[in-house]
Amino acid sequence: MFGEKAYILIKELDRSRDSLPPYNTELIGEIGNEIKQLIAQNQEDAQVTEDSHAAESVSYIPTVKIRHAAIKRNVRCILAYHYNRIKCLKTMRWQFGSILPPDVKANLSASEIEWFSQYSNSLVHYMRSIGEDGINLAVDLKPPKSLYIEVRCLVDYGQFELNDGSVLLLKRNSRHYLPRNECEELIRRGVLEHVV
Repeated sequence: MFGEKAYILIKELDRSRDSLPPYNTELIGEIGNEIKQLIAQNQEDAQVTEDSHAAESVSYIPTVKIRHAAIKRNVRCILAYHYNRIKCLKTMRWQFGSILPPDVKANLSASEIEWFSQYSNSLVHYMRSIGEDGINLAVDLKPPKSLYIEVRCLVDYGQFELNDGSVLLLKRNSRHYLPRNECEELIRRGVLEHVV
């Protein structure tokens, strides 16, 4: 039946909405081969119809139209599959930053890794172009409720200099009341933990 493999591809992606499943190269290839076969069959039938147009009343036009609809459906399914994977990668870029976790990176194709790298570079270039020193748009994805937050140090980090020039010694299990914008990066790296 036409389009079954494309349907399986979309269902696979739908089942794993929260995560990115491994790129299904095999199924994409099979759908591509099906598209090629349908195009070849359409070309043959169109040629037969054109050659026997005046001689016989046999018309392959309805069959050609059905195959063409199947081709268009397969192409739309492949485009939807890639679009949703790219959309998920964009979301992950804002969540994790420019370096993806190894388990996510293992599920990507080579072209997706290249796209992610180019997207990250474009985003970094844009953020650097804003203002004099640039601005990190990934810092506050949600507006802060307060400018200062209480944090607890998870590791012996050593000295940490704030923007005002004061130096703090970050020891394991020590608590500090710091400006949110200065400790966001350390929270993401796992050095500090936000105490709620």
